[in-house]
Amino acid sequence: MKSIITVVTMLFCVSVIAQIGGWNPKLEEEANTALTLMIEETPKLETFKTKAYGYAVFPKITKAGIGIGAAAGNGVVYQNDNLVGSSKLKQASIGLQLGGQQYSEVIFFENKKAFEHFTNGNLKFDAQASAVVITEGASIDVAYKNGVAVFTRAKGGLMFEASIGGQHFTYKRKK
Repeated sequence: MKSIITVVTMLFCVSVIAQIGGWNPKLEEEANTALTLMIEETPKLETFKTKAYGYAVFPKITKAGIGIGAAAGNGVVYQNDNLVGSSKLKQASIGLQLGGQQYSEVIFFENKKAFEHFTNGNLKFDAQASAVVITEGASIDVAYKNGVAVFTRAKGGLMFEASIGGQHFTYKRKK
């Protein structure tokens, strides 16, 4: 019994220390699951993942609004399929909107310039930016726009929206 308590205590400490140090294994696991589901529903995404210089996965973005809306989520960033950091997404919008929803988002970076634009904190999506919404069996014929391709997958909720707004990202390098 004493050894079980010791092992559980050690695992708890490792988990807490890892998260304090900026590494969140649960977020990484959720991101991998979200991306896997997106690729299963739309196999063409595998090509984006394979050819991309890097990508960011936000497994759960929560969005709500009544006239004025907001969304936020945490994600992980990969370069050459290696985890290199974490990111936070914030979004504000104004217009005709009512409800709430959760969705996953993946952003693929076509080249080093686009990736560095993101990791330097300079990537912001304006009201004209668009994401391809993934639905089961969806056909995607999307080209990169300014070195970036964005895909979303609804997780749940109901949102009526005709609004303008933009997304802003912050990036933190993995230590």
